Amino acid sequence: MALGILLVGGMGTRLKPLTNESPKPMLPVAGLPVTEHQILAAKRAGIHTLVLATSYLAEIFTPYFGDGSRWGMNIHYAVEKEPLGTGGAIRNAAELLGRDEPIVVFNGDVLSRHSIADQIAFHDAHGADATLHLIDVEDARAFGCVPTDPHGRVTAFLEKMDNPVTNSINAGCYVFNPAVIDEIPLGEVVSVERETFPHLVASGRPVFGYKEQAYWLDVGTPAALFKGSRDLIDGDFHTMADTEIAPGALITGGTSIGARCVIGSGAVIEDCIIGDDVSIGSNSVLSHCFIAHGAIITLETRKTGRYLSKNLDLPISL
Repeated sequence: MALGILLVGGMGTRLKPLTNESPKPMLPVAGLPVTEHQILAAKRAGIHTLVLATSYLAEIFTPYFGDGSRWGMNIHYAVEKEPLGTGGAIRNAAELLGRDEPIVVFNGDVLSRHSIADQIAFHDAHGADATLHLIDVEDARAFGCVPTDPHGRVTAFLEKMDNPVTNSINAGCYVFNPAVIDEIPLGEVVSVERETFPHLVASGRPVFGYKEQAYWLDVGTPAALFKGSRDLIDGDFHTMADTEIAPGALITGGTSIGARCVIGSGAVIEDCIIGDDVSIGSNSVLSHCFIAHGAIITLETRKTGRYLSKNLDLPISL
């Protein structure tokens, strides 16, 4: 068993204007918010209590997730009045948790199919202070890299470089000994990647890398958001509950459609992410579009900011 912290406080600058009214972790991927996918993964791993570390548009999370009982979990909320960095956010959120179980930390913009349960077991077996999920990428120059010794112990945290010493990178899921989190100063801006982890390694503390080459994606850009949604869909499209699709509508390209939507006859929809409670009129044509919750699309609709192209600078054909 374990406790969890989900870091969902970022502004999602690379996804603007999609994140003007919705936090990045609440954007839909394959019909569910990114955060919900992570909550389901946490539950599968045996995590029973989870704190959402919020900041930007914090008020959006509580109405949707409530106390977590819908997922059979206990969900709490830690709100940062000012951003505290990853380390500061973890320390702030941990104030709502006990100290008798490992604490798993998730980055709110990552979709991963690795075994969190196996990562926790690896952490326990090695008596680690911290255990990071590591993956190997083809080209690590765009990332900081994390070399390990033959036993999996982390030997350094290295910044981006032209000739990386390893292709192993930090995949953004950590298991902590709770005592380590208590060493992070409360109420201060701290980066766990640039300060906490390098300090632990330099001090000779047991920091390990758990390597599992599973599906992994940072959904921090429009292109990645669409890729993540397509990757989770089996077939041409996926719909959520109570959505009505009229005869003659053509939906392809891994399109995801939210709950309680209405798709009119003759509509052509390709590679789109469509939110909840959306109405798309008959004979509308949408390609590579993000459609916000509650939008109404008709042949007479013009671009209003409620529906947006994947590339954000292209008009939508109706």
